[in-house]
Amino acid sequence: MSANNKIGADAVMEKGWLSAHKWLLLRRLSQLGILALFLLGPLAGIWVVKGNLAYSLTLDTLPLTDPYVLLQSLLAGHMAEKLGLIGVAIVIVFYAVVGGRAYCSWVCPVNMVADFAAWLRHRFGIKSGARFSRTSRYWILAMTLVLAVATGTVAWEMLNPVSMLHRGLIFGLGSAWAIVMAVFLFDLFVSPDGWCGHLCPVGAFYSLIGKTSVVRVNAAQRAACNDCMDCFVVCPEPQVIKPALKGAAKGIGPVITSANCTNCGRCIDVCSKEVFGFGLRFINKAENNAPQGEAAALGNRP
Repeated sequence: MSANNKIGADAVMEKGWLSAHKWLLLRRLSQLGILALFLLGPLAGIWVVKGNLAYSLTLDTLPLTDPYVLLQSLLAGHMAEKLGLIGVAIVIVFYAVVGGRAYCSWVCPVNMVADFAAWLRHRFGIKSGARFSRTSRYWILAMTLVLAVATGTVAWEMLNPVSMLHRGLIFGLGSAWAIVMAVFLFDLFVSPDGWCGHLCPVGAFYSLIGKTSVVRVNAAQRAACNDCMDCFVVCPEPQVIKPALKGAAKGIGPVITSANCTNCGRCIDVCSKEVFGFGLRFINKAENNAPQGEAAALGNRP
């Protein structure tokens, strides 16, 4: 971790506060901006966007449909309308380019709740917590689809924290408060990054959409890594970082290709050595994966 034990402190010293929080601030602007567009209609009568995250129509022209919700609906035996199918195609193409789990970090309102819980854990040194397999979310995803078939309804959406929070903010929170608070307390006291990082079937679904996405985080300057570990601390999916860093197995390129990377950019923010950046999946040539000291020695040979 950083020399003064504060996450990202070295990055702030090297790059300045704004540069060390750039991607975090952009994410918050994106998440809050999207919420604001949905709220303008009910609160101010300005209908830029109609609907919710399951299905929306922007400027009465652009349809956007959550493919996970539509899939549940189809499995429940409901037919999809033409606009709904067009909306799904647009969403799938978009996330196939920018990364499926970019939905989690740039759109999902629950992400702000989970991030706040993670910040509190680090701030107050809350260490205890249960551990769940990160494959659990895929089993939960499968169960939600089975549930749709068995009940003939989109039953999961009645409990889905993402849907409940978004509907609640638009139409009145009501019981949504209880679900959101449960996610917050779960992440804070039970399991670090528990909901978004281990259990959420929405994230699992979008990771499948973005499995071969074009835009990825890369560690192009990995030889400069000073092993401060700040990137691992802030990353909600730290297991995706290790293969791209220095010392990785021979033949592995610097691009983080894991579908579970959320493209949140926090590793970019907190790195004082500017190891990370956004790039394209295809620029992933495996060059020298030797540890920094070894690489330097090799570079000094005649």
